[in-house]
Amino acid sequence: MTDNAMNRENIAVTLEILAQEIPEAKAVILARTDFSVTFQQLNEEVNRLATGLLPTGITRGHRVLVMVPAGLEFLALTFALFKIGAVPVLIDPGLGRKSVLAGIRKVAPDAMIAVPLAHAARLIFSRAFKKTKIHITVGRRWFWGGPTLAKVRASGRPDFQSTKTRPEDPAAILFTSGSTGPPKGVLYTHRMFAQQVSLLQKIYGIKKGEVDLPTFPLFALFGVSLGMTCVLPDMDASRPAKVDPEKIIRAIRKYSVTSSFGSPALWHTVSKYCLEKNIQIPELKRILMAGAPVPGPLLQRFDAILSPEAEIHTPYGATEALPVATLSRKEILGETWRRTEQGLGICVGHPVPELSLRIIQITDAPIAKWTEELTVAPGVIGEIVVQGAWVSEHYFNSEAETRLAKIPQGETIWHRMGDVGTLDEQGRLWFCGRKNHRVTLQDKTLYTIPCEAIFNTHPEVQRSALVGTGPRDAQQPVMVIELADKTKSQDQRNTLRRELLELGSRQAITRDITRILFHPAFPVDIRHNAKISREQLARWATSLRLDANG
Repeated sequence: MTDNAMNRENIAVTLEILAQEIPEAKAVILARTDFSVTFQQLNEEVNRLATGLLPTGITRGHRVLVMVPAGLEFLALTFALFKIGAVPVLIDPGLGRKSVLAGIRKVAPDAMIAVPLAHAARLIFSRAFKKTKIHITVGRRWFWGGPTLAKVRASGRPDFQSTKTRPEDPAAILFTSGSTGPPKGVLYTHRMFAQQVSLLQKIYGIKKGEVDLPTFPLFALFGVSLGMTCVLPDMDASRPAKVDPEKIIRAIRKYSVTSSFGSPALWHTVSKYCLEKNIQIPELKRILMAGAPVPGPLLQRFDAILSPEAEIHTPYGATEALPVATLSRKEILGETWRRTEQGLGICVGHPVPELSLRIIQITDAPIAKWTEELTVAPGVIGEIVVQGAWVSEHYFNSEAETRLAKIPQGETIWHRMGDVGTLDEQGRLWFCGRKNHRVTLQDKTLYTIPCEAIFNTHPEVQRSALVGTGPRDAQQPVMVIELADKTKSQDQRNTLRRELLELGSRQAITRDITRILFHPAFPVDIRHNAKISREQLARWATSLRLDANG
C-alpha cells in the first residue's frame, strides 16, 4: 500500500491525488481578477509553501494561528499546513478583541501567519502571544522580525509528499461563532474532515468537474477536496448580508456555476435583487443554504429565479457537528412550512447517514454518563444530541466547556448541540431554537422558533425574536418585532401591536405573550449575518422596562 493510500484521510493528500487525476482541470478561479490555477498548479503552490515553512521551524503538531483574508492565499496556506501535519487555528477577527484574545490565550499558538495589522495587534497585546515564537508576515513586514510569506514561498519547492498523519491526529482548531456564548475552539481531526468531504459528496451527489461558488471560506476547502472548480467570489466573507448581488450573479453566469453554499442572509439579498431586476440564473443547479433557520418565503422566491430541476437544501449542523440533518426545498414548501407556521418549529430533515441522533431531557448541568433513560418520548421537545465519526470529541484546552457539551459513552461521546427540538412520526428533526434562549415562565416553557413563527405570518413582520425579562425561573415573555417597513408611525405601530397580540392569542403556545416591542434592526451573528442575537435584544427589552419603571 502506498503512503498516499495510508494517509488518505488527510485532505491535503486528496489534493495530491486530484493533481494526478485531473491535473489540467481548474481548481480555483478568482472572480475579482479572473485569475485561475489548475489542480496541478495549486498542488505545486501548496508544496512550495509547505517546503518553505519547514525551515522556519513549523512542524507536525504545531498550532499555527492563521489570520489571512479569504482567498487563494488562505486556501493554499491551509492545505500547506495540513501537508506538513501542522494545525491551523482559525478564529474570526469579527468576534471582537476580547473574544479573539481569549481564544488565542487558550490555544497558545506556536506560530502565527498573518497580515501586518494582526502582527501589530500581537505586539500591543503581547501577553496573549507569549508562547508564539514563529512569526510570518503576509504582505509587507513592518518593524518586527521573521520572514514574509513571499520569502517562504520563494525558498520552497514544487514537489513534496505530505507528512504522514494518523486519522485521529489534530488537523485544525476552528472557533465557533460565539453567537450564543463565548467562542470555543473545536478540535478537528483529519478523520473528521475526510468524513465530512465523503458525506457531502454522498448526500448531495457532488461530482468532479462541477463549478462551486463557496461564500464561506471553509467550504472552499471542501469544494477543492471534492474535485470541484471553486470560484472565489468578489465579496467580504465576513459580511455576507452586505454582498453585492450583481457580483454574485455575474460570477455564476460567467463561470457557469452549478453549486453554491451561502447563508440565508446572502441569498435574501441576491434573490431580492433577482426578483427586482427579473433576473434568472438557470446555470445554478444546487444551493446549500445554512447558518440559520431558512424561512419558507425566501425559498419560494427561487421559483422565478432557478430552473425547475434545480435543488435547494438546508443542511443543519454546527462547527462541532456538520452536517447533522438536511431537507430539500421541495419538501419544505410542499409540506413542512405549513406546520412551521402553526408553531411546530422548523423541520430540518432526517438525520444524515451514519449519524446517531437523540432528543434528551433539558438540563443546563453537565451529564456525567450516557444512558437511554435521558431520552424523551417522540414529539416532546428536548435537547438535540448527536454521535458520529465527524462529531468533535472535545474543545481545545477547555475542560469545563467540554464537560458541559459532551456526554461520555464508553470509548465515544454524545455531543450536546445546545439546540432544542423534537422528532416527528417520520423520524425527521424539528428545530425549536437554542436551549439557552428558552423563556421559562412560572408554569411553562416557551421556545423561540415555534413562537416566532406565529408572529412571522403577519405580512408587516420581517422577523421576530422571543426574549425573556426578569428572574430566570419566572420570566416575562417579550416578542420583539422588526418590521419590513421601518417608517411606520407610532399610531400605525400601536395598531400593529394590537393585531399581533390578537394573532398570538389564537395559539396556545403564544397566548402568554402580552408584551410587543418594535426594534429598528436586529443584531445578528458575525459569521453568517443571519442568527439573531437574542441576548442583546433581551438586554435591550430589560433596559426599556427599567426606564419605564424609573
